[in-house]
Amino acid sequence: MSTTTINPDTAPAGVETAKKLGLLPEEFDTIKAILGRDPNFTELSIFSAMWSEHCSYKNSIKQLKTLPRTGPKLLAEAGEENAGLVDIGDGWACAFKIESHNHPSAIEPYQGAATGVGGINRDIFTMGARPIAQLNSLRFGDITQERSSRWHMRGVVKGIGDYGNAFGVPVVGGEVYFDPCYTTNPLVNAMSVGVVRTDRVISATSHGEGNPVFIVGSATGKDGIHGASFASKDITETSMDDLPAVQVGDPFMEKLLLEASLELACTDAIIGMQDMGAA
Repeated sequence: MSTTTINPDTAPAGVETAKKLGLLPEEFDTIKAILGRDPNFTELSIFSAMWSEHCSYKNSIKQLKTLPRTGPKLLAEAGEENAGLVDIGDGWACAFKIESHNHPSAIEPYQGAATGVGGINRDIFTMGARPIAQLNSLRFGDITQERSSRWHMRGVVKGIGDYGNAFGVPVVGGEVYFDPCYTTNPLVNAMSVGVVRTDRVISATSHGEGNPVFIVGSATGKDGIHGASFASKDITETSMDDLPAVQVGDPFMEKLLLEASLELACTDAIIGMQDMGAA
Protein backbone atom coordinates (compact mmCIF):
# COMPACT_ATOMS: atom_id res chain seq x y z
CA MET A 1 0.00 0.00 0.00
CA SER A 2 1.41 3.39 -0.96
CA THR A 3 1.57 6.14 1.64
CA THR A 4 1.57 9.91 1.25
CA THR A 5 4.01 11.93 3.33
CA ILE A 6 2.94 15.47 4.14
CA ASN A 7 5.63 18.04 4.82
CA PRO A 8 4.37 20.09 7.79
CA ASP A 9 6.39 23.09 6.60
CA THR A 10 4.57 23.27 3.26
CA ALA A 11 1.14 21.94 4.24
CA PRO A 12 -1.62 24.55 4.72
CA ALA A 13 -1.67 26.01 8.24
CA GLY A 14 -4.79 27.17 10.06
CA VAL A 15 -5.79 29.99 12.36
CA GLU A 16 -4.85 28.02 15.51
CA THR A 17 -1.26 27.77 14.27
CA ALA A 18 -1.33 31.49 13.52
CA LYS A 19 -2.42 32.27 17.08
CA LYS A 20 0.41 30.14 18.49
CA LEU A 21 2.80 32.25 16.42
CA GLY A 22 1.37 35.46 17.87
CA LEU A 23 -0.87 36.47 14.96
CA LEU A 24 -4.45 37.64 15.43
CA PRO A 25 -7.31 35.87 13.59
CA GLU A 26 -7.94 39.00 11.52
CA GLU A 27 -4.24 39.09 10.57
CA PHE A 28 -4.53 35.47 9.45
CA ASP A 29 -7.48 36.46 7.26
CA THR A 30 -5.42 39.30 5.77
CA ILE A 31 -2.58 36.89 4.97
CA LYS A 32 -5.02 34.57 3.21
CA ALA A 33 -6.33 37.50 1.18
CA ILE A 34 -2.80 38.54 0.20
CA LEU A 35 -1.80 35.04 -0.90
CA GLY A 36 -5.16 34.05 -2.31
CA ARG A 37 -5.02 30.78 -0.34
CA ASP A 38 -4.21 29.38 3.09
CA PRO A 39 -0.56 29.98 4.03
CA ASN A 40 1.73 27.09 4.87
CA PHE A 41 3.68 26.93 8.12
CA THR A 42 6.85 28.42 6.63
CA GLU A 43 4.97 31.37 5.14
CA LEU A 44 3.05 31.89 8.37
CA SER A 45 6.30 31.90 10.33
CA ILE A 46 7.70 34.62 8.06
CA PHE A 47 4.57 36.76 8.45
CA SER A 48 4.59 36.24 12.22
CA ALA A 49 8.15 37.55 12.40
CA MET A 50 7.76 40.53 10.09
CA TRP A 51 4.35 41.53 11.50
CA SER A 52 5.41 41.13 15.13
CA GLU A 53 5.61 44.17 17.40
CA HIS A 54 9.34 43.44 17.69
CA CYS A 55 9.90 44.03 13.97
CA SER A 56 7.02 46.22 12.78
CA TYR A 57 6.14 48.37 15.84
CA LYS A 58 2.51 47.90 14.78
CA ASN A 59 1.14 48.80 18.24
CA SER A 60 3.57 51.57 19.15
CA ILE A 61 4.22 53.29 15.80
CA LYS A 62 1.52 55.91 16.49
CA GLN A 63 3.30 57.02 19.66
CA LEU A 64 6.77 56.75 18.11
CA LYS A 65 5.75 59.13 15.33
CA THR A 66 5.15 61.87 17.92
CA LEU A 67 8.86 61.96 18.83
CA PRO A 68 11.30 64.43 17.17
CA ARG A 69 12.55 63.06 13.83
CA THR A 70 14.51 65.89 12.21
CA GLY A 71 17.46 68.11 13.10
CA PRO A 72 20.37 69.98 11.48
CA LYS A 73 22.90 67.32 12.53
CA LEU A 74 20.72 64.28 11.93
CA LEU A 75 22.06 62.08 9.11
CA ALA A 76 19.52 59.25 9.44
CA GLU A 77 15.96 59.56 10.68
CA ALA A 78 14.36 57.00 12.99
CA GLY A 79 13.51 53.88 11.03
CA GLU A 80 15.55 54.85 7.96
CA GLU A 81 18.67 52.84 8.75
CA ASN A 82 19.90 50.19 11.18
CA ALA A 83 20.64 52.86 13.80
CA GLY A 84 20.48 56.58 14.43
CA LEU A 85 23.26 58.72 12.96
CA VAL A 86 24.36 62.20 14.06
CA ASP A 87 27.05 64.42 12.53
CA ILE A 88 29.64 65.20 15.23
CA GLY A 89 31.93 67.28 13.02
CA ASP A 90 35.30 66.92 11.28
CA GLY A 91 33.89 64.33 8.89
CA TRP A 92 32.77 61.94 11.65
CA ALA A 93 29.36 60.66 12.70
CA CYS A 94 28.08 58.91 15.81
CA ALA A 95 25.84 55.87 15.32
CA PHE A 96 23.73 54.74 18.26
CA LYS A 97 20.75 52.56 19.06
CA ILE A 98 18.96 51.11 22.05
CA GLU A 99 16.94 47.89 21.95
CA SER A 100 15.00 45.84 24.47
CA HIS A 101 15.45 42.12 25.09
CA ASN A 102 12.82 41.78 27.80
CA HIS A 103 11.03 38.52 27.01
CA PRO A 104 14.15 36.44 26.26
CA SER A 105 15.73 37.70 29.48
CA ALA A 106 12.60 36.81 31.46
CA ILE A 107 12.93 33.09 30.71
CA GLU A 108 16.71 32.82 30.13
CA PRO A 109 18.38 35.87 31.74
CA TYR A 110 21.98 35.13 30.74
CA GLN A 111 21.50 34.33 27.05
CA GLY A 112 18.62 36.77 26.72
CA ALA A 113 20.76 39.69 27.86
CA ALA A 114 23.90 38.50 26.07
CA THR A 115 22.19 38.21 22.70
CA GLY A 116 20.57 41.59 23.25
CA VAL A 117 24.07 43.07 23.42
CA GLY A 118 25.13 41.12 20.33
CA GLY A 119 22.13 42.25 18.34
CA ILE A 120 22.50 45.92 19.13
CA ASN A 121 26.19 45.89 18.17
CA ARG A 122 25.33 44.38 14.78
CA ASP A 123 22.99 47.29 14.10
CA ILE A 124 25.96 49.61 14.61
CA PHE A 125 28.66 47.89 12.58
CA THR A 126 26.37 47.06 9.66
CA MET A 127 26.32 50.84 9.11
CA GLY A 128 30.09 50.77 8.74
CA ALA A 129 30.61 52.17 12.26
CA ARG A 130 32.93 50.68 14.85
CA PRO A 131 31.22 50.09 18.22
CA ILE A 132 33.17 51.82 20.99
CA ALA A 133 30.86 51.67 24.01
CA GLN A 134 27.85 49.86 25.44
CA LEU A 135 25.29 51.01 27.99
CA ASN A 136 22.19 49.52 29.55
CA SER A 137 18.99 50.41 31.37
CA LEU A 138 17.58 47.64 33.57
CA ARG A 139 14.44 47.07 35.66
CA PHE A 140 13.91 44.13 38.02
CA GLY A 141 11.44 43.08 40.69
CA ASP A 142 12.12 43.40 44.42
CA ILE A 143 15.32 41.36 44.91
CA THR A 144 14.85 41.41 48.69
CA GLN A 145 11.58 39.52 48.38
CA GLU A 146 11.60 37.59 45.11
CA ARG A 147 14.04 34.78 44.36
CA SER A 148 13.17 35.00 40.66
CA SER A 149 14.16 38.67 40.60
CA ARG A 150 17.58 37.84 42.03
CA TRP A 151 17.91 35.13 39.35
CA HIS A 152 16.99 37.66 36.68
CA MET A 153 19.45 40.27 37.94
CA ARG A 154 22.44 37.93 38.29
CA GLY A 155 21.90 36.37 34.87
CA VAL A 156 21.28 39.63 33.03
CA VAL A 157 24.26 41.48 34.53
CA LYS A 158 26.60 38.55 33.86
CA GLY A 159 25.25 38.10 30.32
CA ILE A 160 25.82 41.75 29.44
CA GLY A 161 29.31 41.82 30.95
CA ASP A 162 30.49 38.50 29.52
CA TYR A 163 29.36 39.31 26.00
CA GLY A 164 30.89 42.79 26.05
CA ASN A 165 34.21 41.47 27.34
CA ALA A 166 34.41 38.66 24.79
CA PHE A 167 33.33 40.96 21.95
CA GLY A 168 35.87 43.59 22.96
CA VAL A 169 33.56 46.56 23.55
CA PRO A 170 33.32 47.89 27.13
CA VAL A 171 30.13 48.49 29.07
CA VAL A 172 30.75 52.08 30.16
CA GLY A 173 27.56 52.85 32.05
CA GLY A 174 24.01 51.99 32.90
CA GLU A 175 21.16 52.33 35.35
CA VAL A 176 19.04 49.91 37.35
CA TYR A 177 15.77 50.27 39.28
CA PHE A 178 13.73 47.78 41.28
CA ASP A 179 9.95 47.55 41.57
CA PRO A 180 7.51 44.66 42.15
CA CYS A 181 5.84 45.34 38.78
CA TYR A 182 8.94 43.92 37.04
CA THR A 183 8.93 40.61 38.92
CA THR A 184 7.58 38.52 36.05
CA ASN A 185 8.94 40.49 33.13
CA PRO A 186 12.15 42.49 33.71
CA LEU A 187 13.16 45.26 31.33
CA VAL A 188 16.54 44.77 29.67
CA ASN A 189 17.54 47.63 27.37
CA ALA A 190 20.95 47.44 25.70
CA MET A 191 22.58 50.36 23.88
CA SER A 192 25.58 50.51 21.58
CA VAL A 193 27.47 53.57 20.34
CA GLY A 194 29.87 53.66 17.41
CA VAL A 195 31.76 56.08 15.17
CA VAL A 196 32.11 56.20 11.40
CA ARG A 197 33.44 58.56 8.74
CA THR A 198 30.51 60.31 7.10
CA ASP A 199 31.76 59.23 3.67
CA ARG A 200 31.93 55.56 4.76
CA VAL A 201 28.36 55.04 6.00
CA ILE A 202 26.73 51.84 4.70
CA SER A 203 22.98 51.91 4.06
CA ALA A 204 20.56 49.21 5.19
CA THR A 205 18.92 49.27 1.77
CA SER A 206 20.40 48.22 -1.55
CA HIS A 207 19.68 49.04 -5.17
CA GLY A 208 20.55 47.72 -8.60
CA GLU A 209 20.02 44.42 -10.37
CA GLY A 210 22.21 41.33 -10.45
CA ASN A 211 24.03 42.04 -7.19
CA PRO A 212 25.14 38.94 -5.28
CA VAL A 213 23.62 38.53 -1.81
CA PHE A 214 25.64 37.01 1.03
CA ILE A 215 24.16 35.79 4.32
CA VAL A 216 26.98 35.41 6.84
CA GLY A 217 27.26 34.72 10.55
CA SER A 218 27.15 31.90 13.05
CA ALA A 219 26.18 28.37 12.10
CA THR A 220 22.41 28.02 11.74
CA GLY A 221 20.72 26.11 14.55
CA LYS A 222 17.24 25.72 15.97
CA ASP A 223 17.81 28.29 18.70
CA GLY A 224 16.12 31.62 18.08
CA ILE A 225 13.44 30.28 15.74
CA HIS A 226 10.25 32.38 16.14
CA GLY A 227 12.22 34.74 18.38
CA ALA A 228 10.48 37.87 17.07
CA SER A 229 7.05 36.30 17.51
CA PHE A 230 7.87 35.21 21.06
CA ALA A 231 9.27 38.63 21.96
CA SER A 232 5.92 40.18 21.03
CA LYS A 233 3.78 37.88 23.21
CA ASP A 234 2.72 38.34 26.82
CA ILE A 235 4.69 36.44 29.46
CA THR A 236 2.47 33.63 30.82
CA GLU A 237 2.78 30.42 32.83
CA THR A 238 3.62 28.54 29.61
CA SER A 239 6.30 30.96 28.39
CA MET A 240 9.09 28.58 29.44
CA ASP A 241 7.88 26.35 26.60
CA ASP A 242 9.30 29.02 24.27
CA LEU A 243 12.84 28.65 25.65
CA PRO A 244 14.19 27.46 22.25
CA ALA A 245 13.12 30.84 20.83
CA VAL A 246 15.96 32.46 22.80
CA GLN A 247 19.13 32.75 20.73
CA VAL A 248 22.47 31.40 21.94
CA GLY A 249 25.17 34.05 21.73
CA ASP A 250 28.56 33.66 20.04
CA PRO A 251 30.60 36.81 20.74
CA PHE A 252 33.79 35.40 19.24
CA MET A 253 32.12 34.73 15.89
CA GLU A 254 30.52 38.17 16.01
CA LYS A 255 33.93 39.75 16.62
CA LEU A 256 35.17 38.11 13.40
CA LEU A 257 32.02 39.28 11.63
CA LEU A 258 32.62 42.83 12.91
CA GLU A 259 36.17 43.03 11.59
CA ALA A 260 35.25 41.45 8.25
CA SER A 261 32.29 43.81 7.81
CA LEU A 262 34.33 46.93 8.60
CA GLU A 263 37.10 45.80 6.27
CA LEU A 264 34.57 45.34 3.47
CA ALA A 265 33.01 48.72 4.29
CA CYS A 266 36.32 50.36 3.33
CA THR A 267 35.93 49.04 -0.22
CA ASP A 268 33.36 49.87 -2.87
CA ALA A 269 32.04 46.30 -2.87
CA ILE A 270 29.15 46.86 -0.44
CA ILE A 271 25.90 48.45 -1.63
CA GLY A 272 23.80 47.64 1.43
CA MET A 273 24.21 45.74 4.69
CA GLN A 274 21.45 44.64 7.06
CA ASP A 275 21.43 42.84 10.40
CA MET A 276 18.95 39.97 10.13
CA GLY A 277 18.20 40.06 13.86
CA ALA A 278 15.14 38.20 15.08
CA ALA A 279 13.61 38.18 11.61
